[in-house]
Amino acid sequence: MTLFSSLSRSAAALAMALAFAVPAQAAMPAQPTLHVTTLDGKTFDLAAQRGKWVIVNYWATWCVPCIKEMPDISRFVAAHQNVTAIGLAYEDSEPADIKAFLVKHPVVYPIAQVSLDQPPKDFDEPRGLPTTYVIGPNGKVAKHIVGPVTEASLEAIIGGH
Repeated sequence: MTLFSSLSRSAAALAMALAFAVPAQAAMPAQPTLHVTTLDGKTFDLAAQRGKWVIVNYWATWCVPCIKEMPDISRFVAAHQNVTAIGLAYEDSEPADIKAFLVKHPVVYPIAQVSLDQPPKDFDEPRGLPTTYVIGPNGKVAKHIVGPVTEASLEAIIGGH
């Protein structure tokens, strides 16, 4: 056995070990479910929103682009009867701190807290904040956006439908 074949076998063994050590993220279903308790104690069920567009927005109180986009999402939801939203405060502080933040930055849509140890099972873990999923009236993901959204970008996605 040559040194090269011994090294390549070791490299192959290491690659296999790493492949099994890193948990593979399952593909997000085309029609995800989301069932969360909002900060006001109510239940938000994505399935109950069928027939409407739903903006699912991951954000955090410390995320500057998130704070900037929240009024845009809120205005867009308020201006469109066929659109609702759910804000998912991701890996954030205590619920009381989030509620205090929302007093200074109010929105017209409900907010729930989610974390790494209990993420919504059908949604991919955000690769950056803000992360927004626009869910169509049929319950399917119409658009996935990493980065801030605006009223104009939401109008471009939802407006003509």
